[in-house]
Amino acid sequence: MTIGRVHLIISGKVQGVYFRYHTMEKAVELGLYGWVKNRIDGEVEAVFEGAPIQVNEMVQWCRTGPPHANVTDVQEVWEEPTGEFGSFRIKYD
Repeated sequence: MTIGRVHLIISGKVQGVYFRYHTMEKAVELGLYGWVKNRIDGEVEAVFEGAPIQVNEMVQWCRTGPPHANVTDVQEVWEEPTGEFGSFRIKYD
């Protein structure tokens, strides 16, 4: 099976609106692996790995985000998959 990996930095009103929690729910629903976290600069950062169709769907979802979010920009960098993740989680570091 082909695996895709993308690293996103999501800007806008993305903290304090349960962005990480809803991102984790959507990623698990799509069968993706990786993580999502708040950044000190107010942005949200995430890495998604999985089937390319689902990874693309997740990127599109992140362009809008959950209710109450106001996404203004998504920086998208496609990377080589590493297979390092066993699940999807919220990071707190």
